[in-house]
Amino acid sequence: MWVSNLSIENFRIFKRLDVELENGVNIVYGDNANGKTNLIEAIHYCAVGKSQRASHDKELIRFGQDEAHLQAKIEYPKSSSRRVDVHIFREGRKKGIAIDHIPIKKLNQLYGVLHVVIFTPEDLRMVKAGPSERRSFIDLELCQLNPIYYHALRQYYQALKQRNNLLKSISKDKKLINTLDVWDEPLYRNGTQIMAQRESFITMLNDIAKEIHKDITGGIEEISLTYRPQIMGDYEERLKRSKDRDIAIGSTSYGIHKDDISICINDKDVRIYGSQGQQRTCALSVKLAEIEIIKTRTGHTPVLLLDDVLSELDESRQDFLFKHIKGLQTVLTCTGVEDVLKRTSGKIMRMEKGMILK
Repeated sequence: MWVSNLSIENFRIFKRLDVELENGVNIVYGDNANGKTNLIEAIHYCAVGKSQRASHDKELIRFGQDEAHLQAKIEYPKSSSRRVDVHIFREGRKKGIAIDHIPIKKLNQLYGVLHVVIFTPEDLRMVKAGPSERRSFIDLELCQLNPIYYHALRQYYQALKQRNNLLKSISKDKKLINTLDVWDEPLYRNGTQIMAQRESFITMLNDIAKEIHKDITGGIEEISLTYRPQIMGDYEERLKRSKDRDIAIGSTSYGIHKDDISICINDKDVRIYGSQGQQRTCALSVKLAEIEIIKTRTGHTPVLLLDDVLSELDESRQDFLFKHIKGLQTVLTCTGVEDVLKRTSGKIMRMEKGMILK
């Protein structure tokens, strides 16, 4: 699949932008703070219905405007196509998303229309930062691949919020402790399902990333990714045993919201012992493995979004990246185009102040 046309109105820096994209490499270059990352963000939003950078949708609307609009035309093999429309409002109305002019009621109906893999300098945080970054990575990928996972995850976090509110209230009214089991059931029911999906995904990701990493490092290093669930054994029993502790601290101590992934090179934790180069190589291996999983699971090639990531990779890793993205639509942003053209060719667009210059 690939995006042939993207229309943007009052989104971030853009007042109005219509851009035709090629089913190949699209190079968008220009100085910083001129809209390159916003273009990547717009494509990503059309795929997953939320921003990877903003906490609230209203932050995405151009200053002084009340709403923003995105429209993407997605092409598939055998000449079929679909259209995604997104309306984002500053106040009073929920965002609206339509597929082929038909409004959707739930966000999981959007997943699968457009698959994207995004790689930015911030993705290095997946290796270097805390567990929440790695959980976000797993959840985003599994939501794209499996709408049932999105439903279970949404129900889990809704129940978790209600349970935590109840735990805080119990300290003031002990009688409320009898209602705690009401929220335990959706936690362990959905949590058990989420754990199984995460473990399967990480196992598959590990197998693919291991081979990619060997290629990058010439067989010198071996990467391993291991799912580290916080709850081992019976989920329901763990919640019951931690009830007194949860009431004391006013929050849920155990659950899938505390899971992690360990990333090791030659059996050593790369977050602690790895060099910056090794951490970058791990991130690259995981992202390329992510592409292969989407191909395998969906039968489609995803759109690859590379936002100024080449500045974080040395020449050998850049060469490896371009060798492995042949056949994918790629939207690549950079400040200077010369180094990119040494390794690939494609449609070149200069961006300045939110406009594509001819």
